[in-house]
Amino acid sequence: MTDYIVNINEKNASALLIEESHKRPIVVDFWADWCAPCKTLMPILEKIAKEYEGAFLLAKVNADEQPGIAQQLGVRNLPTVMVIQGGQPVDGFAGAQTESFVRKMLEKYLPKPWDLLFQTGISALERGEPNEALAPLRQAWQDSKKQHDITLAYAHALIEALRLDEAQAVLDEVRMADQDAGYEQLRAQLQIKREAAKSPEITALEERLAAAPDDLDVRYQLGVQYTNNGQYREAMEQLIAILRKDLGHGNGATKRMLLDSIAALGKGDPLAAEFQRKLYSLLY
Repeated sequence: MTDYIVNINEKNASALLIEESHKRPIVVDFWADWCAPCKTLMPILEKIAKEYEGAFLLAKVNADEQPGIAQQLGVRNLPTVMVIQGGQPVDGFAGAQTESFVRKMLEKYLPKPWDLLFQTGISALERGEPNEALAPLRQAWQDSKKQHDITLAYAHALIEALRLDEAQAVLDEVRMADQDAGYEQLRAQLQIKREAAKSPEITALEERLAAAPDDLDVRYQLGVQYTNNGQYREAMEQLIAILRKDLGHGNGATKRMLLDSIAALGKGDPLAAEFQRKLYSLLY
């Protein structure tokens, strides 16, 4: 057995069915060797327990070997599944059921798979580390099918990381009915960040580039300034534009800076993947 799948007997029943239920939900599976539906249901419960890795305890009770426990909890048919929380049965069913049925019942009592990712991202934001928050919040956003509170947290992290165009895209997906005070606040923060991102150095270089768009050295300097300001998309757009015209620009400095920017974003970052593909298309 593991710390999330246990066999119940009279010695551990009180501790695991009652005391432990004040810490996490207990899913009790009453079964017997002769019961064919029990053998269909048990692998489903074990599979889900392994997925949740201890978010709930799967407590297996052999009703033939532990008739007192089965009788005490009013079990009349096998298999019977009960959910115990706070020392009391709160839900359950009798008879074999499909995996989708079991999951739907358990979802009411279990943390969502993305809850931990969400909390990890929020903690990083609270520490003032928005770049660390991006990966877990992005995954939670995708896994939760863009749940509203996670959408706002992800947009907030993107804004703080100066990934402003991506933040704009995320906020643009919010339905009008969900555009609450938190949404409006993020819209305002996004606009403020856009204004603040325009340093005098960047403004001057943008003007020089507008006057001489073929000057690759000015474009490179602008890319460096964008990178220093945390504006990775803007920086990499400039760098890839240079490489399209001169793959060896700056004795390889431009290519190295683009590779360093991709690496800085981290594995799995969609922005990094986008520009990695663009670079590879030039190289190969």
